[in-house]
Amino acid sequence: MAEDPQRNFRSAYYEKVGFRGVEEKKSLEILLKDNPLDVEKLSTFSQRFPVPSMYRIHVWKVLLGILPPHSDSHALVGGYRKEQYQDILEALEVMRYVNSSTHSTHIYLRMFQLESQVLPRCSETLPPDDEDEEFLSISRAMEEIVDDPVDCYWLIKCFVSQFHTKFGDSIPHLPKSLEHYLSQEEPRLLNHLKITGALPQLPYGLWFRRCFAGCLPECSLQRVWDKVISGSCKILVFVALEMLLSYKLVLMGINRPEGAAKFLCNIPQENTDAIVTKAIDLWHKYCGTPMHTV
Repeated sequence: MAEDPQRNFRSAYYEKVGFRGVEEKKSLEILLKDNPLDVEKLSTFSQRFPVPSMYRIHVWKVLLGILPPHSDSHALVGGYRKEQYQDILEALEVMRYVNSSTHSTHIYLRMFQLESQVLPRCSETLPPDDEDEEFLSISRAMEEIVDDPVDCYWLIKCFVSQFHTKFGDSIPHLPKSLEHYLSQEEPRLLNHLKITGALPQLPYGLWFRRCFAGCLPECSLQRVWDKVISGSCKILVFVALEMLLSYKLVLMGINRPEGAAKFLCNIPQENTDAIVTKAIDLWHKYCGTPMHTV
């Protein structure tokens, strides 16, 4: 399909005067008027463009299957989701797993465990294990993005479930993928990380299992999650890659392996938007840009 020169001119003009994304917002609004919604087109849009914040939660709910493609059913299904949330919460209260002083993220964890049929006995309740901590980290981040507790629970549950179902087999291979792309972009840094023993101690769990929850501020994190929710776990590799590239000079000056990991777990928060933007550019550079037509 031939490109529209007039559209390209408008897009270039909008970007030049500081209105980057005006046409993309219009494109998304057109997609959201479809009934039923074309989930594949919404997914491709989210892969290719930033999702406008005013539509982000709605798009996530559709992509994660919380809402069906048929827009006419959204109010009805939303009501069912709320009822189910309240039923699960009441069941946990009756069984005395939660009470008014239980932190919301721990409530979400118990709800998830009950629905997944892995709720431990009250007498056997132990401190959270690694998998629980991953869930809690994602929950804390989602709480900062989503105000409504019902929406928040369903988004956490479906995000975690989809992530493990879709990408569970890929996650163990992401560190090797990061090593490959780092060898392409900055072989000297890769060599330094190997020589100092830092490479195997990088915070892969924080990056690839918690999807940067607790590492990036939510304003930057949600742009990464747009890509994960719409079908790419590879974006996580490029965020980690850009993080290493952005702090190359700092990392080259660290000779203790635990020092590099400690720094990367607590990166300065003021530069994260630029890191995510460059990471998305690298992702498109190596993985291509999905085609999308409205």
